[in-house]
Amino acid sequence: MKQAPNLRSISDGHKMVFEQERRKVLTLLVKWLVAFGSASSWSLKWVAAKDKQQFKEATMKLRPPKTDGTVSVEWAIKQRRTIRSFSPETLNLNQFSQLLWSSQGITGNDRFKRAAPSAGALYPMDVYAVVGRSSVEQIEAGVYHYEPNGHTLSNITMKDVRDSVAKASLSQMWMAQAPLNIVITAEYSRITVKYNDRGIRYAMIEAGHIAQNLFLQAEALGLKAAIVGAFRDDELVMILEIPRSHEPLLIMPIGYAK
Repeated sequence: MKQAPNLRSISDGHKMVFEQERRKVLTLLVKWLVAFGSASSWSLKWVAAKDKQQFKEATMKLRPPKTDGTVSVEWAIKQRRTIRSFSPETLNLNQFSQLLWSSQGITGNDRFKRAAPSAGALYPMDVYAVVGRSSVEQIEAGVYHYEPNGHTLSNITMKDVRDSVAKASLSQMWMAQAPLNIVITAEYSRITVKYNDRGIRYAMIEAGHIAQNLFLQAEALGLKAAIVGAFRDDELVMILEIPRSHEPLLIMPIGYAK
């Protein structure tokens, strides 16, 4: 009579074969992941280096601001009006530079204090310029970030997004007629770190200071401005391609009156 097979031995044999195959698969998987990881790491480093280089190349020095204009503060205050009808006339580079300086430019001899007051001198604000096609001399259409230190401009995107900004502002399409839209944003974490939730109010107050500076500077340059607070925040952030932590507070269309 044949002896019945030892089922335990067969089961143990299958387990051994399975374990060997499993180890082979895991070994191959680890090798593949290591190879893929190295390639990905190199690729990411290359992309980062390329982006850094492009960012550096896209930074331009603005013309020095003037501090001895011919229009008095009193006259600028008297003439200031919010308008909603703009001429497509091109702004010159001096006007563009002066407007950005008046918003957040460095004014202190210590190269620290800025044109608009800030609670605790924490400066949680960032200013972006939305430039239209053929709207500012020597400046291509696009979105730009103003860098107070150095009075420079960094490019974010190279396309005319004025129509998109106007649509995101509840379809106030008159905004797209202005050659320049200045967007004032706040990064609350820079100020709430000291003042907690009260810092949010201080940032909003600071945005008002910046806006009034822009109104008065526009008047002194023979320009007009408007102010807009009605827009869809998330949509505007996506259009401008700016950090999500930079909360848009105000948009100021600026140009010649029509």
